[in-house]
Amino acid sequence: MMRQYELVERVQRYKPDVNEALLNKAYVYAMQKHGHQKRASGDPYFSHPLEVAAILTEMHMDEATIAVALLHDTIEDTTATRAEIDELFGPEMGKLVEGLTKLKKLDLVSKKAEQAENLRKLLLAISEDVRVLLVKLADRLHNMRTLDHVPEAKRLRIAEETMDIYAPLAGRMGMQGMREELEEIAFRFINPEAYRAVTARLAEIFERNKGVLSEIERALSTLFDKYAIKAEVKSRQKKPWSVFRKMEAKALSFEQLSDIFGFRVVVDTVEDCYRALGAIHTTWSMVPGRFKDYISTPKQNDYRSIHTTIVGPSRQRVELQIRTYQMNKIAEYGVAAHSIYKDSGGRVNGTAHAISKETNAYAWLRRTIEQLAEGDNPEDFLENTKLELFQDQVFCFTPKGMLIALPRGATPIDFAYAVHTDVGDTCVGAKVNGRIMPLMTELKNGDEVEIIRSKAQVPPAAWEAVVVTGKARSAIRRATKNAIRKQYSGLGIRILERAFERSGKTFTKDSLKSVLHRLARKDIEDVLASVGRGELASTDVMKAVFPDYKDERVTLAAPKQREEGWSKIRNAAGMLFQIPGRAARKDKDQPKDGAVPIRGVRGDLPVRFAPEGAVPGDRIVGIVQPGTGITIYPIQSPALQAFDDQPERWIDVRWDIDERTKERFPARVSVTAINAPGSLADIAQVVASNDANIHTLSMVRTAPDFTEMLIDLEVWDLKHLNRLLSQLKDNSSVSDARRVNG
Repeated sequence: MMRQYELVERVQRYKPDVNEALLNKAYVYAMQKHGHQKRASGDPYFSHPLEVAAILTEMHMDEATIAVALLHDTIEDTTATRAEIDELFGPEMGKLVEGLTKLKKLDLVSKKAEQAENLRKLLLAISEDVRVLLVKLADRLHNMRTLDHVPEAKRLRIAEETMDIYAPLAGRMGMQGMREELEEIAFRFINPEAYRAVTARLAEIFERNKGVLSEIERALSTLFDKYAIKAEVKSRQKKPWSVFRKMEAKALSFEQLSDIFGFRVVVDTVEDCYRALGAIHTTWSMVPGRFKDYISTPKQNDYRSIHTTIVGPSRQRVELQIRTYQMNKIAEYGVAAHSIYKDSGGRVNGTAHAISKETNAYAWLRRTIEQLAEGDNPEDFLENTKLELFQDQVFCFTPKGMLIALPRGATPIDFAYAVHTDVGDTCVGAKVNGRIMPLMTELKNGDEVEIIRSKAQVPPAAWEAVVVTGKARSAIRRATKNAIRKQYSGLGIRILERAFERSGKTFTKDSLKSVLHRLARKDIEDVLASVGRGELASTDVMKAVFPDYKDERVTLAAPKQREEGWSKIRNAAGMLFQIPGRAARKDKDQPKDGAVPIRGVRGDLPVRFAPEGAVPGDRIVGIVQPGTGITIYPIQSPALQAFDDQPERWIDVRWDIDERTKERFPARVSVTAINAPGSLADIAQVVASNDANIHTLSMVRTAPDFTEMLIDLEVWDLKHLNRLLSQLKDNSSVSDARRVNG
């Protein structure tokens, strides 16, 4: 176990003015508090926070971060309290230790909701202080290094959580070294057989190619000496998980992989990066399509480097990365490498600690935090964040030249939402590089995207299956929910207006303000939507507003009494019940008949039709179905018997068809056809020639001579349906045709 002076010496190597007193005090306090506690391996428990601190010294973190690492388990696992740590180390360090403690309480590789809540807390804590992330990732790394000592039942779950969340999060924050180690250990536990096979094969390939690698290193070094470029050249080998993932994703064998080995060229300045690139490209041929300049357009995690692939000295493909020493440091340690974290003036117990929130990695984090504020449920948030954690990137531009980084596979819809949620919600089309393209087009690096907008647009729910960014998916889901809520709210208003009207009252939204607590709803819109969904009866609202209200409506006892019952209801309420068989006029002078106007499934109300359908010209009635809106039935439908004892669910409705907007309506017919070749074709021909449409068709019963079919049709109105039935009956292939429940 590392001794106290050894820890101080580690920090002194990169920070000579280290605050020794802080480190010594944190070391002694944590060791005393953990006392004789043991880890699953049998080692003293204090060895764990000490190893976490050691990992952070490798990243050259300041003494305040290392002190927090030493203390991070004290509140959770010992008698230490937040007040005690505040007193000894200051309230800011106390806040960090408590923040890590809250995370640990939920850090049970577990149910989706708990895992999601853990991720939410972690990201919120990181947004306040990056040291929370650094300590948390170092804590996870040491736990993964000692995973062999954890009970076998928990190993796989911990490894999967690491692969799902912590490794990609480290990568997204630019900490590539930590990401690779977390992935490699997790891979070993998730798929041990594949891990052993890939590792053995990589070792074999390395042994076989050692001479070639040395030859390429010498050739590159000689080239840079020729051009007087000071450069360090190192070969590198892909990690097992990276190789395995690429083989699976692209269905490749080891022999087909061209980039198992690569070379890193590290120089002093950005100018030297481009000089080195010029020297390489003028000496060896570049492989087309294999050049990326992440210096001019850095990745979202602040990664900067030039990538190119050449046909090298021995006529083999050679993958190269060219970067400066500072870029190399950021590529390895990410946010931890930014000197601004350590030297910008803010101090805790004499230690600099200020945090920059202007890096690309923090820009991603801010967008993710915005999703928290927009109220995604935990499962949605987890799903959407994972989507973004795992995606590679493409870089696109707005017409004004603003750079937008998106996951690979992103569409113009994703682009629109990346610009702003309002732009996404009002997107109706897109121009890619000046040409109008489908919204499903996959964007490529360098595309210029112009979004065409309309204020009348509402994002279709189907977009959710097309987009690849979490932000777009969340916004579409939210817009869809809001649109549905608006529909139900509108229906609720109409239902309540008619309920108040029956009692001789006038409905206003203000009348609901004082009774929200009685209705157990948080706001007026919630009441209206609940009424529209059928979750709250209009009579309950009436009783809340008027405590002495009595419902005088008639209960319908039997199907035969339905028409009579409806007349009684209408007469008692002083209402007209009009269901015109022709299109209703929509002028200002049209009298209001008290019935809810129904336009069809594309109208502004949550409406659907009963299985047997209903068409303009039918006398219809609406039944409120909790959670789904209104179901429209023809008045003669036997299915209405089920609702005879539930008068509060019956809604007076009428057709209100706009002749300018053509829409077909559903009707079900039964056709008995002669069982002979060509009969079905004859029936289809009659339907098509009458400008109707077959939606579904099923064979109900087949006899030697006849076949009975149920056909769901789409027709304009009752006259259209009757004409079609008449022509079907006249057809020589048809024995009988009739409307079901007609």
